[in-house]
Parts: sequence; C-alpha cells; structure tokens
Amino acid sequence: MKITDIEALENIANEVRKNIIEEVYQAQSGHPGGSLSCVDILTVLYFNQMNINPEKPRDEGRDRLILSKGHCSPALYSVLAEKGYFAKEKLKNFRKLGSELQGHPDMNKVPGVDMTSGSLGQGLSVAVGMALASKMNRAGCRIYCIVGDGEIDEGQIWEASMMAYKNKLDNLCVILDNNQLQLDGRIEDIAGLDNIRGKFESFGFKIIEVDGHNISNLIDAFNTAKQTKGKPTMIIAKTIKGKGISFMENQVGWHGTAPNQEQYEKAMEELARKDYV
Repeated sequence: MKITDIEALENIANEVRKNIIEEVYQAQSGHPGGSLSCVDILTVLYFNQMNINPEKPRDEGRDRLILSKGHCSPALYSVLAEKGYFAKEKLKNFRKLGSELQGHPDMNKVPGVDMTSGSLGQGLSVAVGMALASKMNRAGCRIYCIVGDGEIDEGQIWEASMMAYKNKLDNLCVILDNNQLQLDGRIEDIAGLDNIRGKFESFGFKIIEVDGHNISNLIDAFNTAKQTKGKPTMIIAKTIKGKGISFMENQVGWHGTAPNQEQYEKAMEELARKDYV
C-alpha cells in the first residue's frame, strides 16, 4: 500500500532510525553515520514510490533497489523489516554469527535484497544491467540505485554512467547520498571531488537536487524522475551524516563506530522525543 501522508512517512523514518541504533548497538559494530543519512530516501522509496510486494519478494515485475553503499545495510534491513519482509525481532541478530543479516546485504539470504553489495562502485553497474534488461524484456520495472558521495571516487561509477546514457535508461534513477563525508574525512579533501552536478550532467543525466531529509521534496523528485524520458536521472540528495542523533551529526568518527550504553540511551531518548529529527 502506497503511503502518501507526510507525517506517517516521517514517523516510519523515525522508527527506522531507532532500529538502526538498536542494530549497531546490539552488534557493537556497523556503520551508523551513513545509514542514518539515507533513511528518508529509503522510506520514501519503499513506502511511497516502489512497485513491490513483501509477500512476493522475487516477483519479476517488481521495482528494484540497489544499495550500492552496502556497508549501510542497517538502514536497508530496518526499512525491509518495517515493510514486512521479515520480523523486526531479527534485527537484533545484525552481524551476529550465523545471522542472515550480515554487515553487507546478501540477496540469497535476506528477502527484499535485490543485490549482494559491499564492494563500493559495483552497484551502479548492476543497476544499469537490470534497467537494460527491463527495457529489453518490456518488463516495465524501475531500478533505483543509492550511491555514496565517497563511493563516486570509483572509476566504475563513471563507466556505468556512460552506459546508462548511451542506452537511454530512463527507467534508472540513481540517488546520491550527498552527506559530504566518507571514511576518514570530507569528500573534497580525499579526492578533490567537486561540481558533482556538472560531472553527471556531462555524462547525460537528468539532475535533480533535493533536501534528502524532506519527505515531500523527495516524493516530488522521484515523481519527476518517473516523468523523465530518454535519459537516466540522478537525484543529488543533500543529507547529513548521522541525521537525527545530535552528537552523531556531521561527525566523521561515526562512519563505522558503535555507540556505548550511554550514547545508545541518549540516541534512543532523542528519537523517542522526535524533537531533534
């Protein structure tokens, strides 16, 4: 069922953030910062935009989501659980030995995961292949691919982008989680990445820039992407790493650090109040 009420979607996003903190805290490992920054994007996709059915996770006609930044699996698992692909109780097994919910998502073990991802840069190539296959088969599927801004340092991203434009893949929508931080610093300090819009425009993409935490604006952006013909779309979503947790926001140290008990309790308190998100 497609949810159109903005407040309802914001409430789901808040629950997703709670789940992420719970997952990483229970595992005492994982990547909270980048997971929290893409929550609102995933919430809009799974609850408002995508043609999917949790009861038929392998339906051939479904839309696909590729989380190319696969280390942010806590966000994907959380959204899938909220959508009903599996019981929320399983989230407590995140990264535990023998659990299906490993640090990088496995499409052979987790219902709703459309690509086993983790090696940065590869997801967009797979998404291009899926979009091309959908065109060839006239399946009508839309393919969504979330990439990180640190990830687009990878050369494979640009090779895939050339193929997307060459084949006029207007059923492909790439979302850049533009939180401006990567593993150990700001993106412009690591590889000198700038003028992201201009770069992807020169590769033939329709560019939409949006506040990646504004649910209404995200819905409008995805609807515009659906109406775009003859070229792929790149949504540059301006986000905040660690969004929703005061002491995590814009702090590169939370890229791959789990909260201790005191930090966990403070984070959950903030999310319970919802006055910070």
